[in-house]
Amino acid sequence: VDGRPRINQWRAMSEVPAKTPESEAMSKALKKYGFNFVGPTICYAFMQAVGMVNDHMVDCFCHPNNRTTIATR
Repeated sequence: VDGRPRINQWRAMSEVPAKTPESEAMSKALKKYGFNFVGPTICYAFMQAVGMVNDHMVDCFCHPNNRTTIATR
């Protein structure tokens, strides 16, 4: 998103959205070009899978804020 991954700071799974305005825009654009089965939730899952957004919980070892801590142990 904007050329860099969005690093979210979620503390609970209930905070993670199923869709965002960006995923809704992606869905509309893909449907305009004839794609099927590309709703905003599918598009957001794609954005997570390819690294456009990072939705790891802040206490997860995969969250970027925790990577340096683990690497220095």
